[in-house]
Amino acid sequence: MRISPTSVWFMLLLGLLAALPSFGIDTSLPALGAVGAALHVAPARAGLTMSVFMLGFAVTPLVYGPASDRYGRKPVVLFACLLFTFAAIGCATASSLSALLAWRFVQGAGAGASITVTLAMLRDVFDGRAARERLSYIMTTTMTVPMLAPTLGATLMALGGWRGIHAFLAGVGALLSFAMLLGLGETAPRGAARPLAAIVRDYVRVLTHPACRGYLLIAAATFGALFAYVSGSPLFLIGVWGFGTERYGLVFAATSLGIMAGSLLNGRISAMGVSYHYPLAVGLTVALLATTVLLAMAIGAWMPSMLVIPLLVLCNVSFGLVMPNAMERAMQPFPETAGVVGAAVGFLQMASGAAVSSLVALFYDGRTALSMTVLMTLCVLIAAASYLLLAYPSGRVVSLKSG
Repeated sequence: MRISPTSVWFMLLLGLLAALPSFGIDTSLPALGAVGAALHVAPARAGLTMSVFMLGFAVTPLVYGPASDRYGRKPVVLFACLLFTFAAIGCATASSLSALLAWRFVQGAGAGASITVTLAMLRDVFDGRAARERLSYIMTTTMTVPMLAPTLGATLMALGGWRGIHAFLAGVGALLSFAMLLGLGETAPRGAARPLAAIVRDYVRVLTHPACRGYLLIAAATFGALFAYVSGSPLFLIGVWGFGTERYGLVFAATSLGIMAGSLLNGRISAMGVSYHYPLAVGLTVALLATTVLLAMAIGAWMPSMLVIPLLVLCNVSFGLVMPNAMERAMQPFPETAGVVGAAVGFLQMASGAAVSSLVALFYDGRTALSMTVLMTLCVLIAAASYLLLAYPSGRVVSLKSG
């Protein structure tokens, strides 16, 4: 029996699909040391398992998007989930680091369809306010996984070692594949076969459309700000403040709850019929104020935890307000190639997150939170400028023409 797109189960299914990368990354975090010991390599080399996963995850949306426009969403997402499942089995049975790295790249490639197909399916079925509301609820589901996955990974480590974690990931992929096969109906009509040149033209159209480009930049820059926090907070909170892993975990959970709260609030606002401009503008304004205050405190070397942590939570609340609206609005101009737009969103977000994370680590001075706060503020500034200079003026033009 097909699940109705208007049901809670449909939103939960898409939420779990969008959370597949978090399962692959966050559940594996406690296993890095054990992987290095078991395969007789340095822990730093074992950390490459995360890098190759992210590489596979970042590149493949550019293929999944056009493929889902051509062949439909369901066959593409089934292929991706099965690829994730078989790669997890390969990881669980790998006997060398090179084999594990190869399988982790394939696993990341399987996870690469997650946000791309999720956005495309939402655009197929919903529009405007309804799409923003449901995307907010999907983001709430996806943020639950990073909060729980490290603890789950540590439990699985105790029960079955690092191979047990990958066996669990294979089970997650298999269950999701089964649920998609039985419960997911096709949401997009199949398109005509298109040559590579036409697909390239689709990407050019998306990236040169002023409104679409503006919202793509907002989504990517906001994601970059989020990853500046994710990569910089353990360096500062653990390395400088001396937080233990449990205490840091509580702070990370609080900030994750902040994104969930912002997403839920956005969902309720959208359900009330409030224009997307308001949560976008408020979210960007709050994020800019909070990151600027954090940056000023870092420059002044005065960062009391009782003030810093609430500001970080406030930043994440604002990210929860901004991202669903930016992603949904980026999809609006091109409903006939929703897969391509979803691929552009996924690729740019991952590229932004990877670049910002690397810069935070590269410029970390071992004493302050400057690298984290500078990049958070810079990313929010880029998002705000993209809204004011590209996205908002384009929306005004459309509104005037409609009137």
